[in-house]
Amino acid sequence: MYLTSKLTDINVLQRTYDEADVALPFDSMRYDPKNMKFRNLGPSGLRVPVFSLGGWLSYGHSVAGEGVKDVLKVAFESGVNMIDLAEGYADGNCEREVGQAIKELGHRRSDWIITTKIFFGVGRKGPNDRGLSRKHIIEGLNESLERLDMSYVDIVFAHRPDKTVPMEEVVRAFNYCINAGKAHYWATSEWSAMQIEEAHHIASRLNLISPIADQCQYNCFHRQRFEVEYAPLYQKYKYGTTVFSALSSGMLTGKYNDGVPKGSRFDVNPDFFKSRVEGLKQEQGLKQIETVKKLTKIAEELGCSVAALSLAWVAHNPHTSTVILGATKVHQLEENLKALDVLPKISHDIYKRMNEILDNEPPAEPTYGR
Repeated sequence: MYLTSKLTDINVLQRTYDEADVALPFDSMRYDPKNMKFRNLGPSGLRVPVFSLGGWLSYGHSVAGEGVKDVLKVAFESGVNMIDLAEGYADGNCEREVGQAIKELGHRRSDWIITTKIFFGVGRKGPNDRGLSRKHIIEGLNESLERLDMSYVDIVFAHRPDKTVPMEEVVRAFNYCINAGKAHYWATSEWSAMQIEEAHHIASRLNLISPIADQCQYNCFHRQRFEVEYAPLYQKYKYGTTVFSALSSGMLTGKYNDGVPKGSRFDVNPDFFKSRVEGLKQEQGLKQIETVKKLTKIAEELGCSVAALSLAWVAHNPHTSTVILGATKVHQLEENLKALDVLPKISHDIYKRMNEILDNEPPAEPTYGR
């Protein structure tokens, strides 16, 4: 009798929850992938959208409040359910803004793939307030979760390698974070292939969890590490990638062809991009501008922008797990997501023509006749 009563109570509660769930005002905000494409992140079972969102130099910095919420809303409605953050972005304010926006939008935590990165800290000056010591990895992640107002992130990245900390300490610390339920996976960012290999060897020897991906720069002007140095990692570990700067900080949009427009990333962050701005008038910068103009002609043939073409070129590589989009405005995001439609148009002929224009394909490692 007691068991029957309890089962009845549970059924009533479940029915009440379901009815309330249907009536939620945010019901329309349930995640719908739309036409987004997904790929496994490295050897893991985690499926990530081929285009994701990033918060560097934007959320909590030049964009806040409703501006952040507007971009996240459109991203989510377009099938983008992954966002890349870091403790060091806007000294932690990026995480606060995104966590608050997701809460106000009424999105389910499980509908989002939230990532953050640990290394640079939030501006404090203590010797253990940055880097990859066990102390900072664990405490830094705890603080990130507090700012996000979440109990876990899906992926925690080592934002840079730390040569002052034994690799075993780094691997053990991230392994602890996963076992403690604070993250599902860990990954690297801008690590060398040798450092990633060392982390895998230690994890294998100690029966610990290995990293699954690297967040690396990859675009039409920056190819060596992604295409050559990491090649053995793709083959040996099925290592994944979350690509940043796919538009080379905006160079591949064509916006800097005639100088620095007001409101652009180079304009809003003049100190950070000082060398890039000065380089626009130098030989390499002028050569890149001419390259963008030539790529624009191919884009026009395909009926798209040179930005969409450049993003599709990065996504075309089978070792690209996700391409991080750094949109600060809704219209930028909408324009960049048109790359989804361009992706199937990157035929062998188009790729070959783009390579001829770029004229920078890195040579493969020599085989010495073998």
